[in-house]
Amino acid sequence: MTVPSSRPTAVRLGAAVLAVLVAVLIPGSPAWAHNSLRTATPAQDATLPNAPTEVTLEFTQRLDPTFTTIVLTDAAKRKLPTGEPVVTGATSAVRVTDPLPNGTYTVAYRVVSVDGHPVQGSYPFTVADPTSSAAPVAAVSSSAPAPSAAAVESGSGPSAGVLVLGAALAFLVLTTAGLLRRRAARR
Repeated sequence: MTVPSSRPTAVRLGAAVLAVLVAVLIPGSPAWAHNSLRTATPAQDATLPNAPTEVTLEFTQRLDPTFTTIVLTDAAKRKLPTGEPVVTGATSAVRVTDPLPNGTYTVAYRVVSVDGHPVQGSYPFTVADPTSSAAPVAAVSSSAPAPSAAAVESGSGPSAGVLVLGAALAFLVLTTAGLLRRRAARR
């Protein structure tokens, strides 16, 4: 009489554990890819020979128009008048309503992707029109903190909970496979 092999049982158990691991980790992966700024016009740190009439931001994912904000400020941190943001897919634009004299400006944005994740950031650009007769806007000292010059994105990469869960499941798979192999070797 032969003893039935535990190899098919081990294979089935390993496949089941792998299926659970995939089912738990795969649905979380789209949340890892948060929206980010792809391109901007005017570009970050650009020096422009002419003042822009529009600020256009293109992101990697579609935007929710209801929660899209773009603010333009001068070197003195004063908000400048712009039109309302116009959102088309992953792109948002605002019209600059007043002419911009020479100086440094900051574009600050806060958008929400259609997946619900907010992204915010800011960047500077400079207008240096050699034909402009308007005096450049000078910065004034203020006790308010200056906005970040680099884009700041909220939440990048998987959360610690997902990583711990993945490590625990991998440990469980390896331990189960080792125990089954040892059990099979005894028979």
